[in-house]
Amino acid sequence: MIGRWILLGLLLGGACVTGIAGAAERCAECVTAGAAYATLRVPPGTPLAGYGSMKRRLAFPDVFGRYAHAFWFTPSVGEHDPVAARALVLETRAARLAWVTLDLIAVDGAFTRAVQDRLARVGVPATTLIVSASHTHSGPGAFLDSALMGLVAVDRLDPVVREALVEGAATAIRQADGARAPARVAATTVTAPTVTASRLARPLDQEIVVLKLTTVGGAPLALVWNFAIHGTMLSAANLRLSGDVMGAASARLEQRLGAPALFVNGAVGDVSPARHGEAALREVSSALAAAVEAGWAQAKPLPVTTLRVSERRVTLPPAALSLKRCAGRWAPELMAIPLGSVMPADTELVAAALGDTAWVTMPGELQTSFGQAIKREARALFAPVFVAGLSNDYLGYFTTPEDSTRRAYVACATIYGPDAGACLTDAAIELLYRLGGRPRPSAGPSSRCDAGAASR
Repeated sequence: MIGRWILLGLLLGGACVTGIAGAAERCAECVTAGAAYATLRVPPGTPLAGYGSMKRRLAFPDVFGRYAHAFWFTPSVGEHDPVAARALVLETRAARLAWVTLDLIAVDGAFTRAVQDRLARVGVPATTLIVSASHTHSGPGAFLDSALMGLVAVDRLDPVVREALVEGAATAIRQADGARAPARVAATTVTAPTVTASRLARPLDQEIVVLKLTTVGGAPLALVWNFAIHGTMLSAANLRLSGDVMGAASARLEQRLGAPALFVNGAVGDVSPARHGEAALREVSSALAAAVEAGWAQAKPLPVTTLRVSERRVTLPPAALSLKRCAGRWAPELMAIPLGSVMPADTELVAAALGDTAWVTMPGELQTSFGQAIKREARALFAPVFVAGLSNDYLGYFTTPEDSTRRAYVACATIYGPDAGACLTDAAIELLYRLGGRPRPSAGPSSRCDAGAASR
């Protein structure tokens, strides 16, 4: 009798192993994916980034070196909740992509290049890189190589802080790359709860995109969720590090699913939270997490064999600060401060498609209507499709020509002028069409922005 059970066990075990091997063999061409979470080790006393308010500023710049990492802004006083790097690495035989999301106000091109250089030095294979900032206004500052951004909202560059954040991003990517395994993929969209308000009294995009990755056996591997919301539920009076509402929602999702939850902001230029404060943050983050989790539950992963990536460099109109839009009625209509010496003349967009799901990066805060235009046109190719805002660089706001003339903060911060938003939108749509292997039916109205031919 015992012999029979042993024989049966061997037969069943062999069948099980054969089944696993067969599944792996059938998925030999499938995308492999790995994800990781790494806490950002922010040096104590690092100032917070996001608000230029006097509530966060020192009375006088720290010219005598009293503070280790702060110059213009008050040092932070501990942690409200952890700030983190969350990474996803995707690979097929034809393409490779590393994506890291950070609980930061923004990233600039120099920061993205520093992460790329760090990966090369530690032996991570060459890859297309996307570095996305959540846009929390309570994350660490003092890490951007921009005197303008430093003065306005981030504080002067501190090499120690920058090194810590670059290392955190690279660590998450390295760990994700080491964890890669055959994956299954699904994506869906859900309607967000009513938690946002328009800064410009315009219609908003209430869509949440949910990208679900599991192992071949069905275990959660990674979640990417995309939604447009400013990380300003905590006010300028807060001096503790925080991922704000998007960080809290991601943390709740990670507790529920047991896998990294990468938040990617959308076309957020004119989108604010409808409520503010600690209690509201808890309620809104819970509501957002519940909506995303519902999307996760309804998405049914399947094997995916295609990962496509394309990049395009875009020349922008000259950057300038309009005194009329920033200072109000008294300023002359045509008076502007040129910013060409401190702001880039061009930028790069990255588009990627994992199976039928696609996204395209934006180097700043795109107005909602532009994001909706990208989604609307690209749905002929992909479903779903989304904008990954605040990715790889930060060049301010991009508003429509109509709204760029308003005397409002978003118009003041539209430093590349009224045509840049339409230019980037057109370039993004054309890049997605190239990714889909089809010509764009209509390029739409021309702009004064040169999209150039530098693409790959």
